[in-house]
Amino acid sequence: MTKPVRAGDTPIAVAVEAGKAYYWCACGKSQKQPFCDGSHKDSGFAPLKYDAGESKTLFFCACKATGNQPLCDGSHSAISGKIISSTMVSTMINRNGVIER
Repeated sequence: MTKPVRAGDTPIAVAVEAGKAYYWCACGKSQKQPFCDGSHKDSGFAPLKYDAGESKTLFFCACKATGNQPLCDGSHSAISGKIISSTMVSTMINRNGVIER
């Protein structure tokens, strides 16, 4: 497997807790998106560890095309060719995957 599986068309909001480690699914095969469940075995992919420095809501990438792994950078909208929903327009996600209004 050379390319990850697209697990979704929109980012996944997660309330992370300061001091906790999260393991983002890089292969797209996990049934527990956006996090790893071990489905990558023998795929050539490995989960990416994310250490939460503070408690906040972040948007993790589901399309697996982000240039800012593991956080969403909006790449899903360019790939899917779909119109961004009004929810996404009113709530923007900054480069660090944090909600900005």
